[in-house]
Amino acid sequence: MTSRRNMDEATADLTPADVLGSNGQSASWEFSTRSPGPSGRLPFTEEFLVNDASGYHFAMSQNAGMGWNPAELMRKQFAILSTVGGVREPDGTPIALGLHIGHFELIRLVEEAANEMRELNAVPFAMFCTDPCDGRSMGTPGMLDSLPYRNDAAQVFRRLTRSMPTARGVMGIASCDKGLPAMMMALAGLRNMSVVIVPGGSTLAVEQGEDTGMIQSIGARFSQGEVTLEYAQEMGCKTCASPGGGCQFLGTAGTSQVVSEALGLAITHSALSPSGSPAWLDIARRSAKALLLAEKRGTTSQDILTDAAFRNSMVVHAACGGSTNLLLHTPAIAHAAGRRRMTVDDWSAINRETPRIVDVLPNGPVGYPTVEVYAAGGVPEVMLHLRRMGLLDTSVLTATGQTLGENLDWWEDSERRQQVRHFLTEERGTDPDDIIMTPDRAKAKGLTSTVTFPSGNIAPEGSVIKSTAIDPTVVDDDGVYRKVGPARVFTSEREAISAIKSRDEAKKVKAGDIMVMTCGGPMGTGMEEVLQVTVALKYLDFGKEVALITDARFSGVSTGACIGHVGPEALAGGPIGKLRDGDLIEIAVDCLNLEGTIDLVGEDGQHKGVDWGSEELARRQMQGNLKAHPQLPDDSRLWAALQNASGGTWGGCVFDVDSIIETLEAGKKALGR
Repeated sequence: MTSRRNMDEATADLTPADVLGSNGQSASWEFSTRSPGPSGRLPFTEEFLVNDASGYHFAMSQNAGMGWNPAELMRKQFAILSTVGGVREPDGTPIALGLHIGHFELIRLVEEAANEMRELNAVPFAMFCTDPCDGRSMGTPGMLDSLPYRNDAAQVFRRLTRSMPTARGVMGIASCDKGLPAMMMALAGLRNMSVVIVPGGSTLAVEQGEDTGMIQSIGARFSQGEVTLEYAQEMGCKTCASPGGGCQFLGTAGTSQVVSEALGLAITHSALSPSGSPAWLDIARRSAKALLLAEKRGTTSQDILTDAAFRNSMVVHAACGGSTNLLLHTPAIAHAAGRRRMTVDDWSAINRETPRIVDVLPNGPVGYPTVEVYAAGGVPEVMLHLRRMGLLDTSVLTATGQTLGENLDWWEDSERRQQVRHFLTEERGTDPDDIIMTPDRAKAKGLTSTVTFPSGNIAPEGSVIKSTAIDPTVVDDDGVYRKVGPARVFTSEREAISAIKSRDEAKKVKAGDIMVMTCGGPMGTGMEEVLQVTVALKYLDFGKEVALITDARFSGVSTGACIGHVGPEALAGGPIGKLRDGDLIEIAVDCLNLEGTIDLVGEDGQHKGVDWGSEELARRQMQGNLKAHPQLPDDSRLWAALQNASGGTWGGCVFDVDSIIETLEAGKKALGR
């Protein structure tokens, strides 16, 4: 394993005297043990003191101790939850870095929302639970905590809110891959509360350079001699063009923002806004107004998060070509809300009837950054087209206090719509209708629908491929991607990426190979993202001639012939765990009709058919080298066991408490306990 080391200057020389302070100035030792305390009087009443819990009384003392005007403490109180990370000077200079830029600027949104609440005579409270970065942890043991974190954070956010019994409503501010899904799960679970989501916006696109998806293949491209060291150094430095917002492509972060607005949890035209801009700050202020309006009207998350709202979000996801990770997150949000969890069949049906009409990174064909999707009109612009096609339920209630139909009526004739689209035309020289298109225009430009769910003897419970992201040059004229090739089986991402980077002709992955990567599901790695592998295949010259089949999941930026979420996973006894090097695998993905199969069909270069493959897999034993990642933490192992008892991968990797208790009780009975 490559050693981790800092290659910058050594830290300053320090001594125990520096630690003990024996060389310090005496003034630094000064302190006091008494204070007069805040002036004024708490607005206690006899009834309040006699009938209310002591916790309410003490809370008032603490609020005054933090400096709030005691006379204002009986005003309505609202919680602001966020994934803020890092510490900044007022001018933006970093004092301590966060784990990713998506949460680094969010404190500004918290401040804007809080100030708006103060001006509206409310008392805001701010609470924080930061989030990890999948890009930072990609290919490292940190990825083993990525998806489990989502469930943990949702629980923390709910616990924080419930620990504030005076809260009249909750605002959630988040932007990225796990933080925003966790926030939506948390607010969905606060079923009787007024809620609103503030999406954290998008990182600005770099003027000259690589986007945040492409740059993650820089190591693989350098290893194969496709870029120079100097190029890697320069491009790596400039790719994050602003210190805030989700990535420039419609990966999991961007798609989660789109889904939050499509669900009605976020106000109109708030997803994917340019981070740090006045428009971005304005969204926080207007979202504060939306929350107070919802509380006044008694509107709760249950009123917004209906089954129809979830269906709308799935339609918008399909129209935008969103991340496959939302196939995990959306059912998890639905479960938290007490709504029906969508099935593979539901996703498949919606993707068949919904055309993709958005040209955005990483799918293309041009691949515009997310901030330009916002400028083209964002989610409401997409929804205008979908409404005309009759694909949306516009009667659903939203965070604005209006129905979706009323929001779209306003947007269609609004000055804001005209302004943002004009900006895109005049400043960027881009026609907004080339980014968010009519169905006919999208079809003429070759846009195909988003995802397909292949099954077969390798994936009897199903799998998923972003079929729209398969390189069009390897798709036949009838819209079908067909591949037959030998299996290269790896039991870890580390083995797979080593084979991709290898210059040894005997070991390296070659054009025509079908990579099979096992032990990457929840029980193996906590269901890691394998962007390291997929992004390398995308940007290597021969990558389009290689396919990948895995029980792991993909980053939202992943593209190519990459099939994930294979069920059952290898460590749960799935047939994928029985495949061997040299097995002949056949893949067929109909990118137009959204049908697909992945099957073992032969061995030693001989094609023996699907029936033979099914019988052969039934005969075979599991490979003896299958095992969980050696560094899989105990808490991630527990998460994997609990989600497995709750419906597994295709159930959203949630905690279904009733199912878990039933499983535990059955186990205790079987063990005689």
